[in-house]
Amino acid sequence: MTAHALYVTAAYSASAIVLAGLIGWILLDGRARRRELAALEASGVRRRSDKAAP
Repeated sequence: MTAHALYVTAAYSASAIVLAGLIGWILLDGRARRRELAALEASGVRRRSDKAAP
């Protein structure tokens, strides 16, 4: 393997790892936000845009 091919392979691998980490972080954070919203709604806190609530 030439030095150039090794460099390109390392660059693509590093990019793939970073992208996979970011996607995982977004998915885990989305789940956490949904859990927080569910807990708030279960405790009686409603959204300001919810006009049906008294």
